[in-house]
Order: sequence, then C-alpha cells, then structure tokens
Amino acid sequence: MTATPSRLQIWLAATRPRTLPAAVAPVVAGSAFAWHDGKLDGAAAGLCLAFALLVQVGTNFANDYYDYIQGADTAARVGPRRAVAAGLVAPAAMRRAMWGVFAAAFLSGLGLVAWGGPWLVAVGVASILCGLAYTGGPYPLGYHGLGDVFVFLFFGLVAVGATYFVQAGRPTPDVWLAAAAIGLLAANILVVNNYRDVETDGPAGKRTLVVRFGRRFARIQFMVSLMGALAVPAVLLLRGHRAGCLLPLLLAPMAWSHARRLRDSKTPSELIALLGDTGKLLALYAGLLAAGLALERAV
Repeated sequence: MTATPSRLQIWLAATRPRTLPAAVAPVVAGSAFAWHDGKLDGAAAGLCLAFALLVQVGTNFANDYYDYIQGADTAARVGPRRAVAAGLVAPAAMRRAMWGVFAAAFLSGLGLVAWGGPWLVAVGVASILCGLAYTGGPYPLGYHGLGDVFVFLFFGLVAVGATYFVQAGRPTPDVWLAAAAIGLLAANILVVNNYRDVETDGPAGKRTLVVRFGRRFARIQFMVSLMGALAVPAVLLLRGHRAGCLLPLLLAPMAWSHARRLRDSKTPSELIALLGDTGKLLALYAGLLAAGLALERAV
C-alpha cells in the first residue's frame, strides 16, 4: 500500500527539486567571477540566490496550475505526478501559492536596487512575467516552442549577468561566455522534460520544440548544448585564464553518457532519472567553474 504523502511532501514535490539547480548555478557562476575579480558581496549574492530560487519555484507552481487548466496534465501523462492534476492541491490553492511566491521574489529583488539601481526592478518584473508567461497568459511561451529560449535567456544570460553586475559592475565578455554555458545546460533540463512528455504535449496543443521537430532534433539540440558548454572553458583559457578554468571538462564523460542515455531511453522512468542527472551536471559545472576561478586567484 502506498503511503499518503503529507502536505509538506506534496508542496515540496510541487517545487520540482530536480529543476532547482537551474536557479542556483547561475548565481554560483556569477558570484565566482565577482570573487575572482575581488568584488564578491555576500549580501547581494544571497539576495540574487533568493530571487532566483523564488522565481524558479513560482514558475514551477504556475506550470503546475496552467498545464492543468489548459489540459496538458492529464491521466495519460507519463512524468512525475503533478499536484493539481492529481487532485492533491486545489487549483485555487496553487494559484494563490504561485502569486505568493512571485510576490516574495519581487520583494527580495527590490533589495538588490541598493546595489544595482532602480533599473533592476524592470529586470525582476520581466523575469517574473516570463515565469508566468511560460505556461500562462494569452501566448504561453512553452506552448509555442519558446520555452528553451526563455530558459537560456533568464537562467543563463540574465541570471549570471545580473548576479555579477550587482556585485562587480558591468559584466565582462568572460562572464557572458559562462552565462551562455549555464543557459545551455539549464535548457537541457527542459529538453529532457519535453522529450519525456512529447506524446501527451502534442495532443494538448503544447508545441514544444520536441513536438514541432521530433525527438531526433531534441537529441541533436541536447548534444550541441553540451558541446557548447564544454567548449567555454577552452575559450576562457585562450582568453588568458589559467588552466584551472578547464575543471568543467572533467564532466565530459558524464555529458557523453547523458547524450547516450537520452538516445537509448525507452521508458519514462529512464528520462525522469536523466532529468535529475541533467540538473546535477549543471550544478557540478557551476561548482567546478567556481573552483577553477578560485584556484586561478589563489595562484
């Protein structure tokens, strides 16, 4: 007999822990570059982390709510159980939680104005609106194949760039390179998720890139993103960084195994496991990049 999950377990699962590295990794990368440049600010970095995590959780709650409302989450879905679709959380309760988390994100983002100026309000509002628009609103990004672009921009370029900016000023070309790598790996989490759900997303009108162009395209996109992210450390070396910046290349065997697992997957459970491991790869990449920058400064 399967035990009934507690309310805490239900809400923790609704945050989708496998996706949270997409929020943590860009803050780690941006802060590592700020520390490398002698300008790390722990308070600003902490607020960036709080904002990023809250936007990620708010987006996940919005996805849970709007996918149910629009019919994408049904009994035929093969992925992890969704709180609203499974009847574990009432739609109205999920909607309230979504707005509450986004409000908390906005308030934490306001704290960064002291470091980056009032224009950061616009960045924060845009991030929250895009989190809502991923599956909600009149033109849901995820339903029109734009989810990957959203993740690359906001969990890569915007998150890493803003994290560095509030601590150290205008991002350097090296910061933008790292931001692109983080964005590519974050988007791969979405690729695996959509690869798993392609059979149910299409009939529900959710036209992800996998639905539009097929699984072969998704496998190529996944591999190209891995290769692009692993190329960044070599470019950083060519731009004058020390050999420590090559530490993320230690992940090449893991990246190759992930590409093979995506290609050879036969069951939803295999893809669910790969989804979690794709998030771990992103976290490890950010951690090794930060370690490499720390070694570089220490030498």
